[in-house]
Amino acid sequence: MSAESFTHSADGTCLHCGAHVSNRFRRVYGDNGDRAHRCSECDTYAQLTRGSAASVDVPIPDPETSPGRRGGEADV
Repeated sequence: MSAESFTHSADGTCLHCGAHVSNRFRRVYGDNGDRAHRCSECDTYAQLTRGSAASVDVPIPDPETSPGRRGGEADV
């Protein structure tokens, strides 16, 4: 995953990691402009269902910065 932020989501990409996201994902989980700020490639289901894809701050630790089950460690 890249640390850079992507600037487009209208073409079906996550604004955080650039992974493909479907139109339906963007409508359901994204912000009011149907933009996905996070996706299942860069975030957990627990965060996504609480609004992280719509750029809402959620009280669950970010998987990219918190050590543990799905984050903080590089894939080898």
